[in-house]
Amino acid sequence: MENRLTIYNSLSREKEIFEPLVPGHAGLYVCGPTVYSNAHLGHARPGITFDLLFRYLTHLGYRVRYVRNITDVGHLEDEVAGAGEDRIAKKARLEQLEPMEVVQKYMNTFHKNMADLNTIPPSIEPRASGHIIEQQQMVEQILKNGFAYEKNGSVYFDVDEYNRKYHYGKLSGRNTDDILTDTRTLDGQDEKKKSYDFALWKKASPEHIMQWPSVWGNGFPGWHLECSAMSIKYLGETFDIHGGGMDLLFPHHECEIAQSAATLGHESVRYWMHNNMITINGQKMARSQENFITLDELFTGRHPLLKQAYSPMTIRFFVLQAHYRSTVDFSNEALQAAEKGLERLMKAVDLLKKLESAEKTSANFNVEELKINCYAALNDDLNSPILIAHLFDGVRFINSVHDGKAAIDAEDLAKLKTLFRTFVFDILGLKHDAAGGKEDDTLAKVVDLVLQYRMEAKANKDWATSDRIRDELAKAGIIVKDRKDGFEWEKA
Repeated sequence: MENRLTIYNSLSREKEIFEPLVPGHAGLYVCGPTVYSNAHLGHARPGITFDLLFRYLTHLGYRVRYVRNITDVGHLEDEVAGAGEDRIAKKARLEQLEPMEVVQKYMNTFHKNMADLNTIPPSIEPRASGHIIEQQQMVEQILKNGFAYEKNGSVYFDVDEYNRKYHYGKLSGRNTDDILTDTRTLDGQDEKKKSYDFALWKKASPEHIMQWPSVWGNGFPGWHLECSAMSIKYLGETFDIHGGGMDLLFPHHECEIAQSAATLGHESVRYWMHNNMITINGQKMARSQENFITLDELFTGRHPLLKQAYSPMTIRFFVLQAHYRSTVDFSNEALQAAEKGLERLMKAVDLLKKLESAEKTSANFNVEELKINCYAALNDDLNSPILIAHLFDGVRFINSVHDGKAAIDAEDLAKLKTLFRTFVFDILGLKHDAAGGKEDDTLAKVVDLVLQYRMEAKANKDWATSDRIRDELAKAGIIVKDRKDGFEWEKA
Protein backbone atom coordinates (compact mmCIF):
# COMPACT_ATOMS: atom_id res chain seq x y z
CA MET A 1 0.00 0.00 0.00
CA GLU A 2 1.35 3.43 -0.94
CA ASN A 3 2.54 5.28 2.19
CA ARG A 4 1.95 8.72 0.68
CA LEU A 5 -1.38 10.39 0.08
CA THR A 6 -2.90 9.50 -3.27
CA ILE A 7 -5.88 11.33 -4.75
CA TYR A 8 -8.17 10.23 -7.55
CA ASN A 9 -7.84 13.02 -10.10
CA SER A 10 -11.10 13.36 -12.04
CA LEU A 11 -9.16 14.93 -14.92
CA SER A 12 -6.69 12.08 -15.45
CA ARG A 13 -9.17 9.47 -14.17
CA GLU A 14 -6.37 7.93 -12.14
CA LYS A 15 -5.08 7.93 -8.59
CA GLU A 16 -2.08 10.21 -8.33
CA ILE A 17 0.40 10.83 -5.54
CA PHE A 18 -0.29 14.24 -4.03
CA GLU A 19 2.68 16.49 -4.76
CA PRO A 20 1.88 20.06 -3.68
CA LEU A 21 2.96 22.96 -5.84
CA VAL A 22 4.79 24.50 -2.88
CA PRO A 23 6.36 21.98 -0.46
CA GLY A 24 4.67 22.05 2.93
CA HIS A 25 1.68 24.05 1.64
CA ALA A 26 -1.62 23.01 0.08
CA GLY A 27 -4.17 25.15 -1.74
CA LEU A 28 -7.74 23.81 -1.69
CA TYR A 29 -10.77 25.39 -3.39
CA VAL A 30 -14.24 23.87 -2.92
CA CYS A 31 -17.49 25.00 -4.52
CA GLY A 32 -19.84 26.11 -1.79
CA PRO A 33 -23.63 26.48 -1.82
CA THR A 34 -25.97 28.79 -3.68
CA VAL A 35 -27.76 30.21 -0.66
CA TYR A 36 -31.43 30.46 -1.58
CA SER A 37 -32.88 27.75 0.71
CA ASN A 38 -31.95 25.57 3.65
CA ALA A 39 -29.04 23.15 3.37
CA HIS A 40 -30.02 19.50 2.88
CA LEU A 41 -28.41 16.08 3.25
CA GLY A 42 -26.81 16.43 -0.18
CA HIS A 43 -24.91 19.52 1.06
CA ALA A 44 -23.60 17.55 4.02
CA ARG A 45 -21.61 15.29 1.72
CA PRO A 46 -19.16 17.81 0.21
CA GLY A 47 -19.06 19.64 3.54
CA ILE A 48 -17.89 16.51 5.35
CA THR A 49 -15.78 15.10 2.48
CA PHE A 50 -13.61 18.16 2.10
CA ASP A 51 -13.51 18.75 5.84
CA LEU A 52 -11.95 15.28 6.06
CA LEU A 53 -9.42 16.26 3.38
CA PHE A 54 -8.69 19.57 5.13
CA ARG A 55 -8.21 17.80 8.48
CA TYR A 56 -5.99 15.08 7.02
CA LEU A 57 -3.77 17.46 5.04
CA THR A 58 -3.37 19.54 8.21
CA HIS A 59 -2.57 16.41 10.22
CA LEU A 60 0.11 15.45 7.67
CA GLY A 61 1.79 18.77 8.39
CA TYR A 62 0.66 20.87 5.44
CA ARG A 63 -0.20 24.49 5.90
CA VAL A 64 -3.58 24.50 4.12
CA ARG A 65 -5.40 27.46 2.65
CA TYR A 66 -8.97 26.23 2.26
CA VAL A 67 -11.22 28.47 0.16
CA ARG A 68 -14.95 27.74 -0.15
CA ASN A 69 -17.16 30.21 -1.97
CA ILE A 70 -20.70 31.39 -1.39
CA THR A 71 -22.74 31.85 -4.59
CA ASP A 72 -25.05 34.82 -4.11
CA VAL A 73 -25.54 35.96 -7.71
CA GLY A 74 -25.54 34.57 -11.25
CA HIS A 75 -26.77 31.01 -10.65
CA LEU A 76 -29.70 30.76 -13.05
CA GLU A 77 -32.48 28.17 -12.94
CA ASP A 78 -31.25 26.30 -16.05
CA GLU A 79 -27.60 25.92 -15.17
CA VAL A 80 -26.67 23.96 -18.31
CA ALA A 81 -28.10 26.47 -20.77
CA GLY A 82 -27.44 29.47 -18.50
CA ALA A 83 -31.02 30.66 -18.78
CA GLY A 84 -33.99 31.43 -16.60
CA GLU A 85 -34.34 33.53 -13.48
CA ASP A 86 -31.57 34.03 -10.92
CA ARG A 87 -32.31 31.57 -8.11
CA ILE A 88 -31.73 34.07 -5.32
CA ALA A 89 -33.63 36.86 -7.07
CA LYS A 90 -36.56 34.48 -7.58
CA LYS A 91 -36.56 33.54 -3.89
CA ALA A 92 -36.42 37.23 -2.95
CA ARG A 93 -39.39 37.95 -5.20
CA LEU A 94 -41.41 35.06 -3.78
CA GLU A 95 -40.63 35.92 -0.16
CA GLN A 96 -40.80 39.71 -0.73
CA LEU A 97 -37.29 40.21 0.61
CA GLU A 98 -34.16 41.94 -0.58
CA PRO A 99 -31.86 39.43 -2.33
CA MET A 100 -29.16 39.97 0.28
CA GLU A 101 -31.70 39.21 3.02
CA VAL A 102 -32.25 35.85 1.36
CA VAL A 103 -28.49 35.33 1.11
CA GLN A 104 -27.87 36.24 4.75
CA LYS A 105 -30.74 34.11 6.03
CA TYR A 106 -29.67 30.92 4.30
CA MET A 107 -25.95 31.54 4.69
CA ASN A 108 -26.51 31.74 8.46
CA THR A 109 -28.40 28.44 8.52
CA PHE A 110 -25.76 26.81 6.29
CA HIS A 111 -23.00 27.89 8.68
CA LYS A 112 -24.97 26.63 11.68
CA ASN A 113 -25.56 23.25 10.01
CA MET A 114 -21.88 22.94 9.08
CA ALA A 115 -20.93 23.73 12.70
CA ASP A 116 -23.44 21.11 13.91
CA LEU A 117 -21.67 18.60 11.65
CA ASN A 118 -18.36 19.63 13.26
CA THR A 119 -16.80 20.85 10.02
CA ILE A 120 -13.95 23.33 10.35
CA PRO A 121 -14.72 26.70 8.70
CA PRO A 122 -12.66 27.42 5.57
CA SER A 123 -9.69 29.77 5.71
CA ILE A 124 -11.46 32.16 3.31
CA GLU A 125 -15.12 32.21 2.29
CA PRO A 126 -15.52 34.71 -0.58
CA ARG A 127 -18.88 35.72 -2.03
CA ALA A 128 -19.52 36.17 -5.74
CA SER A 129 -21.17 39.57 -5.25
CA GLY A 130 -18.04 40.83 -3.49
CA HIS A 131 -15.83 40.03 -6.49
CA ILE A 132 -17.63 41.66 -9.41
CA ILE A 133 -14.54 43.71 -10.40
CA GLU A 134 -12.32 40.61 -10.54
CA GLN A 135 -14.90 38.85 -12.69
CA GLN A 136 -15.22 41.80 -15.07
CA GLN A 137 -11.43 41.93 -15.40
CA MET A 138 -11.41 38.24 -16.30
CA VAL A 139 -14.08 38.77 -18.96
CA GLU A 140 -12.03 41.61 -20.45
CA GLN A 141 -8.95 39.37 -20.62
CA ILE A 142 -10.85 36.50 -22.25
CA LEU A 143 -12.24 38.95 -24.84
CA LYS A 144 -8.76 40.36 -25.43
CA ASN A 145 -7.39 36.83 -25.95
CA GLY A 146 -10.06 36.12 -28.58
CA PHE A 147 -12.10 33.48 -26.74
CA ALA A 148 -15.30 35.44 -26.19
CA TYR A 149 -17.67 37.79 -28.02
CA GLU A 150 -20.08 40.53 -27.01
CA LYS A 151 -23.68 40.56 -28.21
CA ASN A 152 -26.42 43.00 -27.18
CA GLY A 153 -24.72 43.82 -23.86
CA SER A 154 -23.94 40.20 -22.96
CA VAL A 155 -20.57 38.46 -23.30
CA TYR A 156 -20.38 34.78 -24.25
CA PHE A 157 -17.51 32.31 -24.17
CA ASP A 158 -16.70 31.09 -27.69
CA VAL A 159 -16.34 27.34 -27.28
CA ASP A 160 -15.48 26.68 -30.92
CA GLU A 161 -12.69 29.27 -30.89
CA TYR A 162 -11.40 27.79 -27.62
CA ASN A 163 -11.35 24.31 -29.18
CA ARG A 164 -8.96 25.50 -31.88
CA LYS A 165 -6.25 25.64 -29.22
CA TYR A 166 -7.58 23.73 -26.20
CA HIS A 167 -10.09 20.98 -25.47
CA TYR A 168 -13.50 21.85 -24.06
CA GLY A 169 -14.88 18.63 -22.59
CA LYS A 170 -11.65 17.09 -21.30
CA LEU A 171 -12.95 16.85 -17.71
CA SER A 172 -16.44 15.55 -18.43
CA GLY A 173 -15.60 13.52 -21.53
CA ARG A 174 -18.31 15.30 -23.52
CA ASN A 175 -17.81 16.71 -26.99
CA THR A 176 -19.59 19.66 -28.56
CA ASP A 177 -21.80 17.46 -30.75
CA ASP A 178 -23.17 15.75 -27.63
CA ILE A 179 -23.72 19.08 -25.92
CA LEU A 180 -25.43 20.49 -29.02
CA THR A 181 -27.80 17.52 -29.10
CA ASP A 182 -28.62 17.85 -25.40
CA THR A 183 -29.15 21.63 -25.38
CA ARG A 184 -32.71 22.85 -25.76
CA THR A 185 -33.57 26.02 -27.65
CA LEU A 186 -34.47 28.69 -25.12
CA ASP A 187 -35.45 32.32 -25.18
CA GLY A 188 -32.38 34.50 -25.66
CA GLN A 189 -30.22 31.63 -26.92
CA ASP A 190 -30.36 32.91 -30.51
CA GLU A 191 -27.84 35.65 -29.71
CA LYS A 192 -25.20 32.99 -29.09
CA LYS A 193 -23.12 31.66 -31.96
CA LYS A 194 -23.68 28.14 -30.67
CA SER A 195 -26.04 26.92 -27.97
CA TYR A 196 -23.13 25.45 -25.98
CA ASP A 197 -21.45 28.86 -25.65
CA PHE A 198 -21.92 30.02 -22.07
CA ALA A 199 -22.41 33.44 -20.51
CA LEU A 200 -19.51 35.28 -18.94
CA TRP A 201 -21.58 38.43 -18.44
CA LYS A 202 -25.34 38.73 -18.88
CA LYS A 203 -27.19 41.91 -19.78
CA ALA A 204 -29.74 42.70 -17.08
CA SER A 205 -33.31 43.61 -17.91
CA PRO A 206 -34.55 46.78 -16.15
CA GLU A 207 -36.51 44.77 -13.59
CA HIS A 208 -33.54 42.53 -12.71
CA ILE A 209 -32.74 43.27 -9.05
CA MET A 210 -29.05 42.36 -8.92
CA GLN A 211 -27.06 44.21 -11.57
CA TRP A 212 -23.80 46.12 -11.83
CA PRO A 213 -22.41 48.66 -14.31
CA SER A 214 -19.84 47.45 -16.83
CA VAL A 215 -18.30 48.51 -20.13
CA TRP A 216 -20.90 46.29 -21.82
CA GLY A 217 -23.81 47.86 -19.92
CA ASN A 218 -25.60 46.95 -16.70
CA GLY A 219 -25.56 43.24 -16.02
CA PHE A 220 -24.34 40.43 -13.80
CA PRO A 221 -21.66 37.71 -14.06
CA GLY A 222 -22.25 34.18 -15.29
CA TRP A 223 -22.35 31.50 -12.62
CA HIS A 224 -19.15 29.72 -13.72
CA LEU A 225 -17.04 32.84 -13.68
CA GLU A 226 -17.01 33.43 -9.93
CA CYS A 227 -15.06 30.28 -9.07
CA SER A 228 -12.38 30.91 -11.70
CA ALA A 229 -11.92 34.50 -10.53
CA MET A 230 -11.95 33.83 -6.80
CA SER A 231 -9.81 30.67 -6.83
CA ILE A 232 -7.10 32.50 -8.82
CA LYS A 233 -7.34 35.55 -6.55
CA TYR A 234 -6.86 33.61 -3.31
CA LEU A 235 -4.82 30.57 -4.38
CA GLY A 236 -2.83 31.83 -7.35
CA GLU A 237 -2.79 31.18 -11.09
CA THR A 238 -1.95 27.53 -10.41
CA PHE A 239 -3.09 25.74 -7.27
CA ASP A 240 -3.31 22.22 -5.91
CA ILE A 241 -6.85 20.90 -5.43
CA HIS A 242 -10.31 21.89 -6.61
CA GLY A 243 -13.22 19.99 -5.07
CA GLY A 244 -16.96 19.81 -5.37
CA GLY A 245 -19.89 17.55 -6.01
CA MET A 246 -19.96 15.32 -9.07
CA ASP A 247 -23.04 17.20 -10.27
CA LEU A 248 -20.78 20.24 -10.80
CA LEU A 249 -18.37 18.41 -13.10
CA PHE A 250 -20.42 19.56 -16.09
CA PRO A 251 -20.99 22.29 -16.93
CA HIS A 252 -19.59 24.24 -13.98
CA HIS A 253 -16.10 22.78 -13.64
CA GLU A 254 -15.71 22.21 -17.35
CA CYS A 255 -16.38 25.90 -17.88
CA GLU A 256 -13.97 26.84 -15.08
CA ILE A 257 -11.15 25.00 -16.84
CA ALA A 258 -11.94 26.79 -20.12
CA GLN A 259 -12.19 30.24 -18.51
CA SER A 260 -8.90 29.89 -16.65
CA ALA A 261 -7.01 28.58 -19.70
CA ALA A 262 -8.53 31.29 -21.91
CA THR A 263 -7.43 33.95 -19.41
CA LEU A 264 -4.01 32.69 -18.37
CA GLY A 265 -2.91 30.49 -21.26
CA HIS A 266 -2.84 27.47 -18.93
CA GLU A 267 -5.13 25.57 -16.56
CA SER A 268 -5.19 26.49 -12.87
CA VAL A 269 -6.05 23.22 -11.14
CA ARG A 270 -3.66 20.32 -10.65
CA TYR A 271 -6.01 17.82 -8.94
CA TRP A 272 -9.77 17.72 -9.44
CA MET A 273 -11.74 15.88 -6.72
CA HIS A 274 -15.47 15.11 -6.89
CA ASN A 275 -17.67 13.57 -4.24
CA ASN A 276 -20.56 11.47 -5.47
CA MET A 277 -24.23 12.08 -4.74
CA ILE A 278 -26.60 11.10 -1.97
CA THR A 279 -29.65 9.56 -3.59
CA ILE A 280 -33.19 8.95 -2.42
CA ASN A 281 -35.07 6.11 -4.10
CA GLY A 282 -32.28 6.03 -6.67
CA GLN A 283 -32.57 9.73 -7.62
CA LYS A 284 -30.06 12.45 -6.79
CA MET A 285 -31.19 14.38 -3.72
CA ALA A 286 -31.45 17.99 -4.87
CA ARG A 287 -33.51 21.11 -4.40
CA SER A 288 -34.27 21.16 -8.11
CA GLN A 289 -35.80 17.66 -7.78
CA GLU A 290 -37.81 18.71 -4.70
CA ASN A 291 -36.90 15.38 -3.08
CA PHE A 292 -34.55 16.68 -0.41
CA ILE A 293 -34.53 16.48 3.38
CA THR A 294 -33.01 19.51 5.06
CA LEU A 295 -30.36 19.07 7.73
CA ASP A 296 -32.59 20.75 10.31
CA GLU A 297 -35.34 18.24 9.46
CA LEU A 298 -32.88 15.37 9.94
CA PHE A 299 -31.75 16.76 13.29
CA THR A 300 -35.34 17.18 14.53
CA GLY A 301 -37.01 14.24 12.76
CA ARG A 302 -39.67 16.55 11.28
CA HIS A 303 -40.09 15.13 7.79
CA PRO A 304 -42.62 12.56 6.51
CA LEU A 305 -39.84 10.22 5.33
CA LEU A 306 -38.09 10.17 8.71
CA LYS A 307 -38.89 7.63 11.41
CA GLN A 308 -36.88 9.53 14.02
CA ALA A 309 -34.44 12.38 14.57
CA TYR A 310 -30.78 11.76 13.72
CA SER A 311 -27.95 13.55 15.46
CA PRO A 312 -25.40 15.58 13.47
CA MET A 313 -22.70 13.05 14.37
CA THR A 314 -24.89 10.20 13.10
CA ILE A 315 -25.16 12.06 9.79
CA ARG A 316 -21.40 12.65 9.73
CA PHE A 317 -20.69 8.98 10.49
CA PHE A 318 -23.25 7.92 7.85
CA VAL A 319 -21.42 9.98 5.21
CA LEU A 320 -17.96 8.77 6.28
CA GLN A 321 -19.01 5.12 6.18
CA ALA A 322 -19.05 5.34 2.38
CA HIS A 323 -16.13 6.25 0.15
CA TYR A 324 -16.57 9.81 -1.08
CA ARG A 325 -16.63 8.69 -4.75
CA SER A 326 -19.45 6.18 -4.24
CA THR A 327 -23.16 6.96 -4.22
CA VAL A 328 -25.04 6.68 -0.94
CA ASP A 329 -28.75 5.95 -0.89
CA PHE A 330 -30.78 7.49 1.91
CA SER A 331 -32.88 5.21 4.09
CA ASN A 332 -33.94 5.21 7.73
CA GLU A 333 -32.42 1.75 8.07
CA ALA A 334 -29.00 2.97 6.89
CA LEU A 335 -29.11 5.94 9.27
CA GLN A 336 -30.19 3.75 12.17
CA ALA A 337 -27.31 1.37 11.43
CA ALA A 338 -24.93 4.36 11.38
CA GLU A 339 -26.35 5.50 14.71
CA LYS A 340 -25.67 2.11 16.30
CA GLY A 341 -22.19 1.91 14.78
CA LEU A 342 -21.32 5.36 16.11
CA GLU A 343 -22.62 4.44 19.57
CA ARG A 344 -20.46 1.33 19.57
CA LEU A 345 -17.39 3.30 18.50
CA MET A 346 -17.91 6.02 21.10
CA LYS A 347 -18.58 3.51 23.84
CA ALA A 348 -15.23 1.88 23.04
CA VAL A 349 -13.55 5.30 23.19
CA ASP A 350 -15.02 5.77 26.67
CA LEU A 351 -13.95 2.28 27.74
CA LEU A 352 -10.44 2.97 26.47
CA LYS A 353 -10.08 5.74 29.04
CA LYS A 354 -10.85 3.25 31.83
CA LEU A 355 -8.60 0.38 30.72
CA GLU A 356 -5.81 -0.72 33.01
CA SER A 357 -2.51 -1.96 31.64
CA ALA A 358 -0.98 -5.40 32.18
CA GLU A 359 2.56 -6.68 31.79
CA LYS A 360 2.18 -7.36 28.09
CA THR A 361 -0.20 -7.01 25.18
CA SER A 362 -2.11 -10.01 23.82
CA ALA A 363 -0.09 -11.66 21.08
CA ASN A 364 -2.99 -11.58 18.62
CA PHE A 365 -3.19 -7.78 18.51
CA ASN A 366 -0.60 -5.31 17.23
CA VAL A 367 -1.24 -1.61 17.88
CA GLU A 368 1.51 -0.51 15.51
CA GLU A 369 0.01 -2.59 12.70
CA LEU A 370 -3.39 -1.01 13.36
CA LYS A 371 -1.81 2.43 13.04
CA ILE A 372 -0.14 1.50 9.73
CA ASN A 373 -3.46 0.19 8.39
CA CYS A 374 -5.32 3.35 9.40
CA TYR A 375 -2.84 5.60 7.59
CA ALA A 376 -2.81 3.29 4.57
CA ALA A 377 -6.60 3.59 4.27
CA LEU A 378 -6.57 7.40 4.28
CA ASN A 379 -3.56 7.58 1.98
CA ASP A 380 -5.51 5.49 -0.51
CA ASP A 381 -7.71 8.33 -1.76
CA LEU A 382 -9.26 9.09 1.64
CA ASN A 383 -10.79 5.65 2.08
CA SER A 384 -12.76 6.46 5.22
CA PRO A 385 -14.87 3.25 5.25
CA ILE A 386 -11.71 1.11 5.33
CA LEU A 387 -10.31 3.34 8.09
CA ILE A 388 -13.51 2.86 10.10
CA ALA A 389 -13.30 -0.91 9.57
CA HIS A 390 -9.76 -0.89 11.00
CA LEU A 391 -10.90 1.22 13.95
CA PHE A 392 -13.54 -1.41 14.69
CA ASP A 393 -10.73 -4.00 14.85
CA GLY A 394 -9.47 -1.81 17.66
CA VAL A 395 -12.96 -1.62 19.18
CA ARG A 396 -13.16 -5.41 19.38
CA PHE A 397 -9.78 -5.52 21.13
CA ILE A 398 -10.79 -2.77 23.57
CA ASN A 399 -13.94 -4.70 24.46
CA SER A 400 -11.91 -7.88 24.94
CA VAL A 401 -9.51 -6.12 27.31
CA HIS A 402 -12.43 -4.60 29.18
CA ASP A 403 -14.06 -8.03 29.54
CA GLY A 404 -10.80 -9.58 30.78
CA LYS A 405 -10.33 -11.73 27.66
CA ALA A 406 -7.22 -9.86 26.47
CA ALA A 407 -4.48 -7.72 27.92
CA ILE A 408 -2.51 -4.62 26.99
CA ASP A 409 0.70 -3.20 28.42
CA ALA A 410 1.18 0.43 29.41
CA GLU A 411 3.13 1.42 26.28
CA ASP A 412 0.59 -0.05 23.87
CA LEU A 413 -2.30 1.39 25.89
CA ALA A 414 -0.84 4.88 25.52
CA LYS A 415 -0.36 4.28 21.77
CA LEU A 416 -3.92 3.00 21.37
CA LYS A 417 -5.36 6.03 23.17
CA THR A 418 -3.37 8.36 20.92
CA LEU A 419 -4.43 6.44 17.82
CA PHE A 420 -8.14 6.65 18.62
CA ARG A 421 -7.92 10.31 19.63
CA THR A 422 -6.09 11.13 16.38
CA PHE A 423 -8.28 9.22 13.94
CA VAL A 424 -11.70 9.41 15.60
CA PHE A 425 -11.66 13.01 16.78
CA ASP A 426 -8.91 14.92 14.94
CA ILE A 427 -9.22 13.39 11.45
CA LEU A 428 -12.71 11.89 11.14
CA GLY A 429 -14.01 14.86 13.10
CA LEU A 430 -16.40 12.81 15.24
CA LYS A 431 -17.31 13.86 18.74
CA HIS A 432 -19.51 12.82 21.60
CA ASP A 433 -22.88 14.06 20.46
CA ALA A 434 -25.52 15.30 22.81
CA ALA A 435 -28.07 14.90 20.04
CA GLY A 436 -30.81 13.17 21.17
CA GLY A 437 -30.03 15.96 23.64
CA LYS A 438 -32.27 16.33 26.65
CA GLU A 439 -34.13 13.13 25.85
CA ASP A 440 -30.95 11.05 26.08
CA ASP A 441 -29.81 12.87 29.24
CA THR A 442 -33.19 12.29 30.86
CA LEU A 443 -33.19 8.62 29.83
CA ALA A 444 -29.73 8.12 31.33
CA LYS A 445 -30.78 9.66 34.64
CA VAL A 446 -33.97 7.56 34.83
CA VAL A 447 -32.21 4.28 33.96
CA ASP A 448 -29.40 4.98 36.44
CA LEU A 449 -31.98 5.70 39.16
CA VAL A 450 -33.88 2.45 38.42
CA LEU A 451 -30.64 0.48 38.48
CA GLN A 452 -29.69 1.96 41.83
CA TYR A 453 -32.93 0.50 43.20
CA ARG A 454 -31.93 -2.81 41.59
CA MET A 455 -28.55 -2.63 43.34
CA GLU A 456 -30.34 -2.14 46.66
CA ALA A 457 -32.59 -5.12 45.90
CA LYS A 458 -29.53 -7.27 45.20
CA ALA A 459 -27.85 -6.07 48.39
CA ASN A 460 -30.98 -7.18 50.30
CA LYS A 461 -30.91 -10.53 48.41
CA ASP A 462 -34.27 -9.67 46.85
CA TRP A 463 -33.42 -11.56 43.67
CA ALA A 464 -36.98 -11.55 42.34
CA THR A 465 -37.16 -7.73 42.31
CA SER A 466 -33.64 -7.51 40.87
CA ASP A 467 -34.50 -9.88 38.02
CA ARG A 468 -37.84 -8.21 37.34
CA ILE A 469 -36.19 -4.77 36.97
CA ARG A 470 -33.58 -6.22 34.59
CA ASP A 471 -36.22 -8.04 32.51
CA GLU A 472 -38.58 -5.05 32.28
CA LEU A 473 -35.70 -2.81 31.19
CA ALA A 474 -34.79 -5.39 28.53
CA LYS A 475 -38.37 -5.24 27.21
CA ALA A 476 -37.96 -1.44 26.95
CA GLY A 477 -34.74 -1.84 24.94
CA ILE A 478 -32.23 -1.36 27.79
CA ILE A 479 -29.66 -4.14 28.19
CA VAL A 480 -28.13 -4.40 31.67
CA LYS A 481 -24.73 -6.00 32.25
CA ASP A 482 -23.68 -6.82 35.82
CA ARG A 483 -20.04 -6.26 36.69
CA LYS A 484 -17.96 -6.92 39.80
CA ASP A 485 -17.98 -3.22 40.67
CA GLY A 486 -21.53 -2.36 39.68
CA PHE A 487 -23.38 -2.39 36.38
CA GLU A 488 -23.40 -1.12 32.81
CA TRP A 489 -26.28 -0.59 30.43
CA GLU A 490 -26.82 0.21 26.80
CA LYS A 491 -29.68 0.68 24.37
CA ALA A 492 -30.41 -2.46 22.34
